Amino acid sequence: MTEKTITLGNVKSPTIFPEVSPTLLTDETMTSRKEKLLNVMANENFDLLIIYADKEHGGNFEYLTGFIPRFEEGLLLVERSGNCTLILGNENLKMAKFSRIPAELKHSPLFSLPNQPMDNEQPLEELFKDLDVDKKNKIGLVGWKMFTPKNSAPSQYFDLPYFIVEAIKNTVSDQTQLVNSAHLFIDGETGIRSTNNANEIAHYEYGANLSSSCILQAMDTVEIGVSEIALGNLLTAQGQPNTVVTIAAAGQRFEKANIYPTGKQTTLGDSLSLTTAFKGGLSSRTGFVIESEAQLPSNQQDYLDRLAKPYFNTVVYWLENIQIGAVGGEFYHQIEDVFPKEMYHWHLNPGHLVADEEWMSSPIYPESRQSLKSGMLLQIDIIPSVAGYTGVSAEECVALADEQLQRDIQQQYPELWKRISLRRAYLEEEIGIHLSKDVLPLSNTVAYLRPFFLAKDLALHVEKIK
Repeated sequence: MTEKTITLGNVKSPTIFPEVSPTLLTDETMTSRKEKLLNVMANENFDLLIIYADKEHGGNFEYLTGFIPRFEEGLLLVERSGNCTLILGNENLKMAKFSRIPAELKHSPLFSLPNQPMDNEQPLEELFKDLDVDKKNKIGLVGWKMFTPKNSAPSQYFDLPYFIVEAIKNTVSDQTQLVNSAHLFIDGETGIRSTNNANEIAHYEYGANLSSSCILQAMDTVEIGVSEIALGNLLTAQGQPNTVVTIAAAGQRFEKANIYPTGKQTTLGDSLSLTTAFKGGLSSRTGFVIESEAQLPSNQQDYLDRLAKPYFNTVVYWLENIQIGAVGGEFYHQIEDVFPKEMYHWHLNPGHLVADEEWMSSPIYPESRQSLKSGMLLQIDIIPSVAGYTGVSAEECVALADEQLQRDIQQQYPELWKRISLRRAYLEEEIGIHLSKDVLPLSNTVAYLRPFFLAKDLALHVEKIK
């Protein structure tokens, strides 16, 4: 590759769009989701899927029903025939009639909160037998996690609560196949949730737009004496649930094991980390509460050249070279060539899939033969860890879209297309990044990196060739 010259200089802030409203998923999208699931069930010869949800682990359940059971637990049973049953606790019974796919309702107070009424109490085994679970030959259990161990069978790791798995095992015969089937939903190659249509991209862009607007507002508010709490308050918005624990951490982190913003106030020279995320998008920044390179700590005077600029150069490479059809393992090694692990000590995947969760799965890992596809939502996620140096981050989300999907977005969601076009133009004209033709920025702050939080007009960019 041609080496880029990375410079810290005057860069205009990106435009934010504070008036964007959520885009709801259409009936057509929800019908398509169920059809995709029934197809992959048939391909792998499943008779039944039992899909679990709670507040923290509801993505696969919500993908079909449109809701999560909030403070309770819930199950969605999907039969190969297409028949569906919801098993819900006391306070979510009312949600069954709002389910985006038709489903019979069963009540289990075992899924309710402690000391609530136990009306209709019956063992789960009896309830499962009433639903003919004992007559199925191959049953997939779907929690949220697709296990990927190298030395054991991933299909036999179950992340549903023990009392549910035990009841299922007590219901079925020894000949019944029980397998972890989260891969049907989230695997990068075959999972039905790994790609999105125009409606789904519009749905998730709302969260990416929101997270990037929040991160920019927080960055603009940083000054000497501002508290973590004040910054953290800017990382929540519009009553939407965060998909990660928000980070507003100045100086030494995790004191007394605390992971939340406190009343600590920033001081000159502090390191500072900011992170927020909503469905469809995460935004994260790390740098220093300083105005200039001269104010860097004495042991990090070369921070820009040692860490920040090489990191940013890698982000540029990522955005300019990722494309539909790229093989995950090959792209992983391309990133490693640009940003060697032995020098920068990053460990996780340099990019992963995003949806209702901040991290769904990743097709980008060593030896991956999974190919990147149109409709994927991807987070740039390269985390260097160099001893003695404060970190650096500019994590954001983009979509990959072929010409047909781009036309669909342009025709169905013209205002979204205008935002995407403005973001692409900003990256080219202000940051100097010539995006891959397949990349659609869903976030306003893609590749906008201000390593010195007090220098609000200075950001890293690609120096133009004269």
